[in-house]
Amino acid sequence: MARHPRSQAARCRKPRRERPWPAARVSLALCALALLAGCRQDMHDQPRFKPLAQSDFYADLRSARPPVEGTVARGQLREDSYFYTGMVGDKPGDYMPFPVTREVLDRGRERFDIYCAPCHSRLGDGNGMIPQRGFQRPPSYHTDRLRKAPLGYFFYVMTTGFGAMPDYAQQIEPRDRWAVVAYIRALQLSQNASAADLAGHPVPSPAPRFEEPGSGATLPVEAPQSRERGEDEK
Repeated sequence: MARHPRSQAARCRKPRRERPWPAARVSLALCALALLAGCRQDMHDQPRFKPLAQSDFYADLRSARPPVEGTVARGQLREDSYFYTGMVGDKPGDYMPFPVTREVLDRGRERFDIYCAPCHSRLGDGNGMIPQRGFQRPPSYHTDRLRKAPLGYFFYVMTTGFGAMPDYAQQIEPRDRWAVVAYIRALQLSQNASAADLAGHPVPSPAPRFEEPGSGATLPVEAPQSRERGEDEK
């Protein structure tokens, strides 16, 4: 039985695809716009100066601007210039910026033994272990020149360096540098002290006298100075 040509052609046709609704297309377009709006390049292309680049905005054509006159960096306010430099004008001063106590000398000795003794030796005579191995020998603190040197000179040398000696400003803080200065002066006096340097006290000093010698539970009581003198005169 012959088939009708139209019915055979109808069977060979592909099914028609349903097209999306107009509302769905609008929704897709809005989503695409929202995504594109979130891809702004403001953080990448923001107006800025490149380091040390030329700028036509300023008359000197420099993009890096100098700080305002009188600006002080945080932690760098140093109103007491002598404490941080050891200099009074263009000359080293000859006084300590704070009282010298036993604690100050102990601290100075500790810092000196760590940072200075390897070259200067613990006596300060310049015969440290490093010069013994070929490094340039530093001068002795016990020469006339350095015994007469003002205190600020030693601080200045530690702060800025001198000759073959590098500066120790990073290793030793300012107060500790002054403690080292006090200990250097003590080293000099230890090798060249005289009765005049001790304010007239005899060397060795006489043993103290006591009103009460004290026991294991009580402290001794020293005799008054006036009474000592009276007994000595008798």
